[in-house]
Amino acid sequence: MKIEGIGETTIRVRYAETDQMGIAHHSNYLIWCELARTDYMRERGVGYRDLEEGGLLLPVVDARLRYRSVAKFDDLLTVKCWVREIGSRRVIFGYAVERATDSRLLATAQTSLMALGPDQQRTTIPESVRETLVAIPDPVRL
Repeated sequence: MKIEGIGETTIRVRYAETDQMGIAHHSNYLIWCELARTDYMRERGVGYRDLEEGGLLLPVVDARLRYRSVAKFDDLLTVKCWVREIGSRRVIFGYAVERATDSRLLATAQTSLMALGPDQQRTTIPESVRETLVAIPDPVRL
């Protein structure tokens, strides 16, 4: 069920993302979160490329991940993404990684991104972006 303010990206676990037991390696979860975040922003008209060409960089300065169950080779996953908090210089995204076939929660995550200018000094997130990336209550416990 699609919830307002939450983006959803579908991913299939590839063989190269698994270990010898067919279980997705833990490092892939942050990559899947990044994919969901860029999709979420693009769907709202806030593309990373456009931001960077306009002189705004949004590097990840903090990442947290909690594993709850395993993803396996060929599993179809849904990665949900939403804005937890947005201020003048920082935006915090939340994520939930679920197996699409049974909605089993596999992981939750959070990333914090800091606004930097082209000189890599702290700057502010444009008001138009802050108005677009609206924070919502967490749909799951992180």
